[in-house]
Amino acid sequence: MKMHPVRVSIPSFRSENNTVEKGYTVFKIDVLMNGRQHTVEKRYSEFHALHKMLKKSIKPPEIPSKHVRNWVPKVLEQRRQGLELYLQTIIMENEVLPKIFLDFLNIRHFPSVPKTESCGSFDTVSEESSKLSHQPVLLFLRDPYLLPSAHDTFSNVVIEGVIHGVFYSDLQTR
Repeated sequence: MKMHPVRVSIPSFRSENNTVEKGYTVFKIDVLMNGRQHTVEKRYSEFHALHKMLKKSIKPPEIPSKHVRNWVPKVLEQRRQGLELYLQTIIMENEVLPKIFLDFLNIRHFPSVPKTESCGSFDTVSEESSKLSHQPVLLFLRDPYLLPSAHDTFSNVVIEGVIHGVFYSDLQTR
């Protein structure tokens, strides 16, 4: 099984009390990708909206029940665990993650988002602006200027030329 470059966990949740609407719970999602971590906060209703949109493109796992007594701490902890497993299962079961899922987790510049993905989005950022604007042209496994290999005769020419130009510029070749 191939390891995905994205890891998610939901370490905690908190209750919000609002005078306009009744209280609700916010889940803290930690997203780790390519060694960088960021946090996203989502309400259950946002998970539910994601689930409905994901059903258009993939077969998502079961989502924890919508109707629970969300003022009971034990029930909220079960929901937290269920939502964490939900996100982790989507990542495990899909080699290519839908753009809507990446948007939900606030992931930009994902290495393998195909251009054909378009099943709605949580924001109005155009698909072009969320793509990488460049591709690497040349890749060195080691820095050829700092550590030239012993059997490489060409890379020393550059170093010697720079050293000669910097330190011996007053010596003119005649």
